[in-house]
Amino acid sequence: MREFELQRTATIARPLQEVFAFFSDPHNLEAITPPWLHFGIRSVSDGKIQEGTQIQYGLRIRGVPIRWTSLISNWDPPHRFVDEQLRGPYRRWVHTHTFEACGNETFMTDHVRYAPLGGWLADKLLVRADLERIFDFRQQRLEELLAPSAILEDAQQADAPAL
Repeated sequence: MREFELQRTATIARPLQEVFAFFSDPHNLEAITPPWLHFGIRSVSDGKIQEGTQIQYGLRIRGVPIRWTSLISNWDPPHRFVDEQLRGPYRRWVHTHTFEACGNETFMTDHVRYAPLGGWLADKLLVRADLERIFDFRQQRLEELLAPSAILEDAQQADAPAL
C-alpha cells in the first residue's frame, strides 16, 4: 500500500489557547469544510474531544455518499492531536494537527498521510487535486473565522441589545 503526504502550514492571528479551543469543538469542522462536500456530523462518542473519541460523519465525494468514522488516537492539548480514519474512503488516513505559540499568534501545521483506493493513479487523477482544493478552502475559512476582526464582531454582536 503506497502512502502519500500532504502538509499545510498557517499562521493564525489568535493565541494558541483560542485556536486549540476552536479545533477542540468537532462541530467547527463543519464550518471549515467546503460546502460541495455536504459534510455533516452524525455522532461524537464523547461530550468533548479527547483521546479515544470517535466522530462519525457523512459527506459526498464527487457526489458519492460516504460515511466516515475518525478516531482521536492522540490528544495533547494545546499542542497536538491526531485523527485516524477507522472507516471511510481511504485505505489509510492519519491527520496530525500541531499548534505552536508564536507570541499572540499560532503556527499551525496539518500533516496528512493517506493511501487512496486506486493507489497512485487515483491520487494523480483525482485525490490529490481534491485534497489540495479542500485544504485551500479550509485555510481560507480559518483565516475568516479566526481573524481578530471576526472575533471582535462576534463579541460586539453578543453585547448588542436584542431588538
